[in-house]
Amino acid sequence: MRPTRPLALAALIAAPLLLQPAAPARAATATATIAVTATVLSLCAVTALPLAFGNYASTANSDATTTVTVLCTAGTPFTVALDAGAGTGATTTVRRLGNPLSAATPLSYGLFRDAARTQNWGNTTTGTAGDVVAGIGTVLPIPLTVYGRIPSGQNVGTGAYTDTVNVTLTY
Repeated sequence: MRPTRPLALAALIAAPLLLQPAAPARAATATATIAVTATVLSLCAVTALPLAFGNYASTANSDATTTVTVLCTAGTPFTVALDAGAGTGATTTVRRLGNPLSAATPLSYGLFRDAARTQNWGNTTTGTAGDVVAGIGTVLPIPLTVYGRIPSGQNVGTGAYTDTVNVTLTY
């Protein structure tokens, strides 16, 4: 039996289509995002070197300096306060060096924020009476000079006089 013409014609038309490669399959895609965060904490540290006045003669002021160094995360605001010290009767305006051999007569001294020794360095942070040192942290240590003075004219006994002043860094 011979194929009919319409069927033979359909086979002839379909043959080239069967020889063509199949179209590639399309892959589906989906997307998402990743939220990325980091927190930089405000961190600070403070160090202080000793303040050594050396030998005191009552005929002249005895001046000395030391350094308080602050290291804070960049952009962190801070203040540095100095307390009255451990001397009996001391205030942040008039600090007192004590001598265990001459306890009745302390040696008064002051700590200042400026080289002229006119701006007291204390621990008051509010209002116009603020007497602390303020700053903003950088990536480098910030040295702050403490200017000390023992005023002349103090009649005290001989010996070694000492005090301890606490440094408070607030940030």
